[in-house]
Amino acid sequence: MRDMVEIRWHGRGGQGAKTAALLLADVAFQTGKYVQGFPEYGPERMGAPITAYNRISPDKIRVHSNIYEPDFVVVVDESLLETVHVTQGLKKDGAVVVNTDKPKEEIQKHLEGYEGRLYTIDAKKVSLEALGRYFPNTPMLAAIVKVSGVMEEETFMQEMESSFKHKFASKPEVIEGNMKALKMALQEVR
Repeated sequence: MRDMVEIRWHGRGGQGAKTAALLLADVAFQTGKYVQGFPEYGPERMGAPITAYNRISPDKIRVHSNIYEPDFVVVVDESLLETVHVTQGLKKDGAVVVNTDKPKEEIQKHLEGYEGRLYTIDAKKVSLEALGRYFPNTPMLAAIVKVSGVMEEETFMQEMESSFKHKFASKPEVIEGNMKALKMALQEVR
């Protein structure tokens, strides 16, 4: 793992980008890392574009600002590719992960000339199959863990299960569905 990994999330209010960023910070913290996970809002309403951030490091994090040159970008809603310059500042040796069922060639056209790595995952398909409803944040969380390598997949799955058991103790069916979504997403990211 690199010294510090910075991730920027782009989503819409209500899609869980903020929750995913906070969950990633939580599970990384449980593995002994120093973390930051925080959102930035525009107009705070359902469907409005939001940005969230993660910093994960083996050492203390001394910077406290938005992330302007991320190592990785997660796009939870592909419609944002039309209105937000999601790859702005993205490091050339980094990667962007987009929630889409479209071919990479079609998505590449919307990345403002970004020449780094592009990964896609159909988070809608994964969440509908695993959860029965469209919650893109769980599959996107697994996808960025796989692409970024911020932690071992097995460790990630163990920590997520522990987190879900704590948060959803009275709803075991939620735990099972979310764990299935994570496992599927780790296999589906391309």
